Parts: sequence; structure tokens; C-alpha cells
Amino acid sequence: MKTTMLLSVSSVIFFLITNISFSQNKQLKDHILFYSSFDGKLSADVSVGDAMIYTAENYKKVANAKPGLHNPNVVLAKNKGLTGDALHFKKANTSAIFYKAYKNVGYSSKSWSGTVSFWLQLDPNKDLAPGYCDPICITDVRYNDAALWVDFTDDNPRQFRLGAMGDLEVWNPENKNDETKWKKRTVTVKYPPFKSGKWTHIVITYSEVNTNKSACKLYLDGQFKGVIKDVNDPFTWEAEKGKIMLGLGYIGLMDELAVFNKTLDYKEVKSIFELKNGLKTLFK
Repeated sequence: MKTTMLLSVSSVIFFLITNISFSQNKQLKDHILFYSSFDGKLSADVSVGDAMIYTAENYKKVANAKPGLHNPNVVLAKNKGLTGDALHFKKANTSAIFYKAYKNVGYSSKSWSGTVSFWLQLDPNKDLAPGYCDPICITDVRYNDAALWVDFTDDNPRQFRLGAMGDLEVWNPENKNDETKWKKRTVTVKYPPFKSGKWTHIVITYSEVNTNKSACKLYLDGQFKGVIKDVNDPFTWEAEKGKIMLGLGYIGLMDELAVFNKTLDYKEVKSIFELKNGLKTLFK
């Protein structure tokens, strides 16, 4: 009798946990603005704006960008992804490879909140060429002017950083190398968990940007690593020129790129990290 009751209680608990998890995942799905699985194609699986990937010779020539990948050293790698395929940067990338951010990141000049999630696989201390490397940079101009990004530094061993740089004319009008201002707008992870053959999950959240309450957070493998707050620089874009820039100077694999229209909390970030087959499972 006791055994039967215990089994019944266990079944109810399992049912409740499963349904709560399903409900949370369904809610996450409803908040996805943009998602590229890189499985068999370069265009995004989900997009509110343009789904195509673009390539230009460099970021000074983006006006001449063409749809598709036009760099032989950046390819779709069959069965090399977290699940399925992945984007593979085989040599240090200097070309402009990007998705258009317009509508795909939900930018707002009044209050902008959201989350960027993606996976990388590399050993930064062995695989990267000398110099800095930016796997992701979201901006309409450049990395130090109204931009959100993550990069690997040129330190030995390499560090990993989140940067949230508002309008250059506001935070650094003379465009000088000011370490204090720079550190205030970055989160630095001295010993990040990247390793050869291991997929590492990166999440950037941003809340109420373009208000006096803005905050940007970095998570690695579901763990909170730091926050940029009490800065409140404006992020002024020509929205239609916004870009999700990929792999500048990067060598390695990239997979499961997604943008949400809300600031995910710790539990939601962790739930994405723990999805066995990536975000594609939310669409089944």
C-alpha cells in the first residue's frame, strides 16, 4: 500500500515538473525574434526581419554586401554542430558576415530589452590568430559606438568579455583610450570555460537600454558571470542599418544563434543551456 502511494505521488510530481518545463519552454518559443540553427542552410529558421545571411569584403563595404556566404573559409560544417550542422570559421575572418538586425533584435530608442544566445566551440589559446576576436557584435556602426558584443582578448591566456558601449559621442567624445570608462562598460571573465571539442553556451541579456535603468548581463554555460549597470549611455541607431556581425577574427565553430524579445532570467538561461538538442526542440 505504501509503495503504491509513493509511486502515485512520484508520478504526480514527475507529471507536474514535466508540464511546468513544457510550459516554460513554450513561453520561451513565443519570445524568439530570430533563430538560426545552421542546419543545412544559412538563412534563419525564424525571423521577424530579413532571414538572409550577408557577406561583404569588409565592414566598410557593407553597402555592397551580397546574400549568402562568399568567403571560402567560412562554411556550413556537416554534423559538427551542437546538434546537426554548424557555422565553421576555418581561418581568421576579416570579411563582413552578418544578419540584418532590423526587426530581428527588437531595437527601440525608448526602452530596449532582449537576449542573445549562441554556442561556440574552440580552444581560444590554441585556435585563434594573434589579436582580438569578436564572435558577435550587434550595432549599426562599430564596436565602440552603440554596440553590444563579446570578444576574446589578446592576453595570454585569453580572457572573454562582454561589452556594452553606448553612443561614442556621449561616453568617449574625444575617442581616447580611457581604461576606467572602458572597464565600466565591460564584464571580463579571466578563465572562461572554452575548450577544444567542447561546446560553450554564451548568453547576453540587456534590459531597459535607452533608459536610466539599463543593465547588461553575461552568462556562460548557464552561470551568471557579471553585469554592466549604472552606465545608461544612449544607444542611438539608424535602425535599418543595424547588423548582427558574426565571427570577426574568429576561428572555430558557431551554432544555435537566437535573439529573444525579452530579458531572460537565470532560470530561463539555464533551461536553454540544458536543452539536449538545442532550441530546435521548442519547435517540435
